[in-house]
Amino acid sequence: MKLTGVRITFAAVAALFILAIGLAACTAKPTDSTAKVARPSKPGGAGQAVSLTGDAIKGADIFKANCVRCHGEEGKTGVANAGSTDGTVPAITPIDESLISKDPKTYATNLDLFIEHGSVPAGDNPALSMSAFGDDKTLQPQEIADVIAYVSSLNPPK
Repeated sequence: MKLTGVRITFAAVAALFILAIGLAACTAKPTDSTAKVARPSKPGGAGQAVSLTGDAIKGADIFKANCVRCHGEEGKTGVANAGSTDGTVPAITPIDESLISKDPKTYATNLDLFIEHGSVPAGDNPALSMSAFGDDKTLQPQEIADVIAYVSSLNPPK
């Protein structure tokens, strides 16, 4: 009889332990791997740039030549974008936190998808949309890698 009592006690403790783990999982804050990451409206996978090493200094020049007119100097202020839901082009500094990752390849991929394929902002009829710099061959993979390095330097992982 005592042996049966020990089994019940052990089973009860085990059940409480499993319940506590389940409750902790339900109340845990999302991490990089569970948070919903922003994605461009246009489909497509990562390009060759994510496998290259970018140069942030060269990327700054490429950004100035191709991105400043919509995202502002150092990406700090987006210009007005009539017809879009929020009325402006998103700033790059600070960038949407869901794009930032401590894993450099993941971070590069998150940025690359927008640069490669472009994106149309939400809204009835946005006046401005992000160009598909990779798909249109406006920028070569190394240039995209350089822009990724520059944008990443403006928004380092915390």
